[in-house]
Amino acid sequence: MKIKTIKSRLILEGYRGSITHGTYIPSEDSNSIDDIDTIGIFVAPMSYYCGLGDIKDRAFDTAEVMEGKYDRVYYDIKKFIRLLLQGNPNVVSLLWLNPKHYITRTRYGDKLLDNRELSVSKQAFHRFAGYARGQMHKMCHSKCEGYMGEKRKKIVAKYGYDLKNAAHLIRLLHMCIDFLETGRYVVERPEKDKLIDIKTGKWKLHEVKEEAEKLFKLSDEKFKKCTLPDYPDWNVAENLLMEIICSYNNYPHIIS
Repeated sequence: MKIKTIKSRLILEGYRGSITHGTYIPSEDSNSIDDIDTIGIFVAPMSYYCGLGDIKDRAFDTAEVMEGKYDRVYYDIKKFIRLLLQGNPNVVSLLWLNPKHYITRTRYGDKLLDNRELSVSKQAFHRFAGYARGQMHKMCHSKCEGYMGEKRKKIVAKYGYDLKNAAHLIRLLHMCIDFLETGRYVVERPEKDKLIDIKTGKWKLHEVKEEAEKLFKLSDEKFKKCTLPDYPDWNVAENLLMEIICSYNNYPHIIS
């Protein structure tokens, strides 16, 4: 499916990353490596889900494109809801944004927003903790990897560790702790000043590690006391998915 077609079938799109967290650093700053990231959900034609098309074509569910200063990623709604039920930090935040951070909202997107509690279960803890540990590893062991731009490589060389990974690490752990306490995803971070300080090299590596270990310990403690559901309700999620796909494509929605 072409990007132009995907964009014409978007039901929800918003900013993601530093803009939504309140930690965006303009490109004029010498320590800035922030992109302007967006995430969108689209509904494909009904033939995509149950037609006779090639399996390879039907397996397509994610697209990423760089348009000027925007780094955009698009998920088919089926892929999105699967990731949502797993508590994937990269997608779940879209349903918990500050209203000003939405770019496109339709009645189908609002249906997802009205049902965002589907993303609330203990499964999210494992995803957040896993992503945080991944950032910890990259921060300490992935110096000047090939995926980095030249500016980011210079910043890593200057400070001896990856500031961006460090900020992601601390943010993910704070978000995880808040979620376990409240059952809500707080995307716009109250500790944003601390995160900006980390992103601009005001913290030493050992300080980031010490803070991370403290937060890992606290998140483990919160998880043990957490009263959230163990798993999300897949049946409710499946019915919502079918309702949106069928309604969008003007197709009868039949639930056995």
